[in-house]
Amino acid sequence: MTIHIGAKPGDIAETVLLPGDPLRAKWAAETFLENPVCVNETRGMLGYTGTWNGNRVTIHGSGMGMPSLSIYANELIRDFGAKTLIRIGSAGGMQPQVKLRDVVLAMTSTTLSSPSSGIFKELNYAPCADYGLLHAAYHVAEKRDCGIHVGGIYSSDVFYDERPDLNEQMTRHGILAVEMEAAELYTLAARYGARALAVLTISDHLQTGEALPSEDRQSSFGDMVEIALEAAFA
Repeated sequence: MTIHIGAKPGDIAETVLLPGDPLRAKWAAETFLENPVCVNETRGMLGYTGTWNGNRVTIHGSGMGMPSLSIYANELIRDFGAKTLIRIGSAGGMQPQVKLRDVVLAMTSTTLSSPSSGIFKELNYAPCADYGLLHAAYHVAEKRDCGIHVGGIYSSDVFYDERPDLNEQMTRHGILAVEMEAAELYTLAARYGARALAVLTISDHLQTGEALPSEDRQSSFGDMVEIALEAAFA
């Protein structure tokens, strides 16, 4: 048990999927895992452990933004022994070829700042995914009937962004999508010697203004959960 995770020793699996929304963690666990058990509900941040194809898996909410994810990822890795962490979440498309419901595998994640920025001082650290997970996820996704993109994303530390000039530069330099957590996850995984990947579903688009209706999001997000699970145990 830690300050933010009420699980007991052994309750958390070495492989953890991290949706931002705790209710999405509940949905994913009940939909994709066998015999899921709630192992954490401290502060309403739900976590479940079950099995997938005989492999133990925990699906645990991370909250919104890098400060919240940093708390949970630190404790999951440091105190509970998590070794593979895969973010499963939504993202906003930033390139014309990236369509609603497409899946983006984040090779790298650019950010203005993160909870880890202070330790690097003047260094511009480049957070990146674990290549083994990225490679496996790509080959899994290729077999599915969904659009797949691999490349750099942008982890923003604000949701209501008022920097259109910055978004223009991200688009100009090939950034595929924007979300709010991956850069810190990749940095922490590197620090602790863990594996990390972000598998993202495009739920809206910054260029076109399109957005998935709420009722369509859940069915579309199933692809990324299955990709993450298969990649984790490839």
